[in-house]
Amino acid sequence: MHSSETKGSIHSDERGKLVFFNDFSMERIKRFYEINPSNTSIIRAWQGHLKETKWFYCSKGAFTLYLIALDTNGQLRPDIKVEHHVLDSSTPTILEVPGGFASGFKSSIEDSKLTVYSDVSVAASIKDDFRFDINEYHADWHKN
Repeated sequence: MHSSETKGSIHSDERGKLVFFNDFSMERIKRFYEINPSNTSIIRAWQGHLKETKWFYCSKGAFTLYLIALDTNGQLRPDIKVEHHVLDSSTPTILEVPGGFASGFKSSIEDSKLTVYSDVSVAASIKDDFRFDINEYHADWHKN
């Protein structure tokens, strides 16, 4: 169990900028939502799923994102695996996070936007939801 990245590309000309992900299949996606934190001090942590897969894409600004492994009972296991990622709109990347992880993230630039795609319905996500206090794991939110 580990995350994976799909790199996108940018094309710019006199008409503007086009960001594209020609190698990303959306066949498994059931829904998506966008997160636009009110400021750069907001930390959204820790929420995880054992079954649900999510894909994270920063369309504007930048985010620091941590992933922490969950055990089979849905408990945080930072002793098994912690991943650190920086998603920045200047280098388009979609981060796939399979079930078995809890995530936490913080924007590092004002007015950043993070789009999250999911392979399950809201009802299924709620049944597979594991939440933890932000102090369960102390991440370095300023790490790039």
